[in-house]
Amino acid sequence: MKKLIETVKKVKRGYWLVLFLFLTAFSINGDELLEIKKGLEIFGAIYRQVNRNYVESVDPEDLLQHSIKAMLEHLDPYTEYIPENEIEDFRQRYVKTQYSGIGARVILSDSGQVFIAEVFENGPAHQAGLSVGDEILAVDGRPLNTKEADEVSHLMKGISGTPVIVTVRKVENGVIDDRHIIRSEISQSNVSYATVFHGGVGYIKLDRFLADAADEVEKNLAMLEKKESLSGLILDLRDNGGGILQESVKIINLFVPKGVEVVKQSNERTHETISYITKRLPLVPDLPLVVLINENSASASEIVAGALQDLDRAVIVGQRSFGKGLVQQTFRLPYNNMVKITVAKYYTPSGRCIQALDYTHKDVDGQISKIDESLITAYKTRNGRSVYNGSGIFPDIWLEQNQKHELVDEVNRKLLVFKYANDFRKHHPRIANPSSFRLGDSTLQEFMSYLRRYPFDYRPITSKLIDQLDAAVDASGNEKLVDNEINALRLKLNKGIDQELKEQKEALKADLEEEIVSRYYFQRGKQAYRCIRDEQIAKAREMLSVDKRMVYHDILQGIGTYGSIGDPLPLVTNRHSYTQR
Repeated sequence: MKKLIETVKKVKRGYWLVLFLFLTAFSINGDELLEIKKGLEIFGAIYRQVNRNYVESVDPEDLLQHSIKAMLEHLDPYTEYIPENEIEDFRQRYVKTQYSGIGARVILSDSGQVFIAEVFENGPAHQAGLSVGDEILAVDGRPLNTKEADEVSHLMKGISGTPVIVTVRKVENGVIDDRHIIRSEISQSNVSYATVFHGGVGYIKLDRFLADAADEVEKNLAMLEKKESLSGLILDLRDNGGGILQESVKIINLFVPKGVEVVKQSNERTHETISYITKRLPLVPDLPLVVLINENSASASEIVAGALQDLDRAVIVGQRSFGKGLVQQTFRLPYNNMVKITVAKYYTPSGRCIQALDYTHKDVDGQISKIDESLITAYKTRNGRSVYNGSGIFPDIWLEQNQKHELVDEVNRKLLVFKYANDFRKHHPRIANPSSFRLGDSTLQEFMSYLRRYPFDYRPITSKLIDQLDAAVDASGNEKLVDNEINALRLKLNKGIDQELKEQKEALKADLEEEIVSRYYFQRGKQAYRCIRDEQIAKAREMLSVDKRMVYHDILQGIGTYGSIGDPLPLVTNRHSYTQR
């Protein structure tokens, strides 16, 4: 009887969850209400009948989760159901910058070993003597041999002030040790690094737009100005997936006058429109500004880049952004659950929506396509430059992304750089500062020899593609005609591991130097090292130099070829390079 009562409760809970989701998500007229009522009655009847009559026992809660997931997946990837037990994780991903834990990030090897990949400076793990490279064997006595990296992180989190015992094999000597750690509130800043380069060019790396992102940017900008009179600023939004829309508006307001509309969100179905207008005087209204973006810059990053481009306030440098022009809002559900629903599209000051994928019009197989080319329209920036909708934010200056060779990716995936850096740390108590640290030739040769001793099962993509071609030829019955040619092609393209390692020596060296620097100077050191070697930051700095200041102004004024940014017919002809001038 008790089990029956619990099942009935779960079925009722499922019914009310779905009902609440429908009623709170939409503005409903009479005809729609009738359709929803019919749909809910059918859903409720099926839900009850399956629970009552299915040949094997079913979990009503699990059945409900799958039903909701299937319904929301039909819409877009940003509309999602958040059950009560996942709400805290949701807030940490999309809202909060704080969590309670020990201040360490872990990584899982191919063999299932869990290593500490990063220790937050002055956090509980650091104070307890944990180091990058330590292998975690157990948490509170629970072995980790079957755990995933995110599960281990979850085990180490908990209420601030509570203890946790982390059993580790120390990287420096292999000794197994229990470390008693008291959890505390860990704050992960939205701004991961800020500095002033030679010549007075400031640099701020903004990783996300979570709570207080604008305050952090403002404080760092004020701090840089206090250090030195700035001649320009680079705002780095690469790999920034976005966050809270209101934070992006506040950040734009640091550079744009009061009373300017910087973004608008609109729901065509409900005819609801919200305009976001700057509310305060800007901190640096005239400071020359370059914004770095790439294909992983999305959502709030695109709002900032798009507004500053449309208002001709900044030069956008990098690659075309992701193209997410949708706005989500969360709604509370019964039983402490939540749902996040796409409620609007947003529009930059010129009036364009940069959403790249059309989730509304899927083909018969349910495949999603890009916005139809016939809908691509030109819009005008404040100074009359042409910009376009439907494909993210196209940069004013296009810089090719340096793609890592697949062998370099494989070396890192196997944690070979990570492990060699651990070994280096054992034998070198100190190194030069991040800006000047470089590996000596003898160390680099040792590292390359270490890699050559590793038993790779790596096969380059060209080899895999040739195998596919070979199989297709065999299937067609023409193998005798082209066997010799395919074998010759295989010999020509397959260089062997030694040759490929030699060709990727500089890329591997850079990865190793960065990993080593992080052992001594934490995340701030890694960022400082990257800034010195980053070619795109170097280009942005050059753009803000006195020598290139005329080009900077020409871009914003739309002089010559800079009058059209990202014309889709064809895009290639509008990839400006400031070396043209």
